Amino acid sequence: MDRLLDLIEKNPRLTNAELAVMLGTTEEQVKEQIKTLEESGIIKGYRAIIDKDRAAMQNVTALIEIKVHPKFAHGFEEIAERISQFDEVESVYLMSGGYDLCALVNNKSFQEVAMFVARRLSTLEDVLSTATHFILKRYKEQDIIMFDKPKDDRGNISL
Repeated sequence: MDRLLDLIEKNPRLTNAELAVMLGTTEEQVKEQIKTLEESGIIKGYRAIIDKDRAAMQNVTALIEIKVHPKFAHGFEEIAERISQFDEVESVYLMSGGYDLCALVNNKSFQEVAMFVARRLSTLEDVLSTATHFILKRYKEQDIIMFDKPKDDRGNISL
């Protein structure tokens, strides 16, 4: 099953027939395994990776580091769950270092991110401080190279 998960993670557009050939099994077995993985919550969803620069999307992505005061007997879970409920937040991670949590806010304007941090996130009772970082350019995302290699347009020279 680990091999199936690896294949789906690298290319979720593979058909069940293609996966079956790669795994040396039947299409029906692949279909059932995927159904089980989805129902058990191991597979959470499928996404396309968009080159936002090429699509001329003007929205930004922000990584927001968050220092919090964890609750007794709940640790970071309670505040992380609360932050996860915000529509603006795409992902929340527990992290090591100077901050406790990291939230990813994607596809918002600079102003929307600023207002989210100022009015909603930083005002939460357990949030002590935040540091917002904006992604300026994507070079690689989820194992996908996001830039084209420069073309050699010097042409062929033969003697």
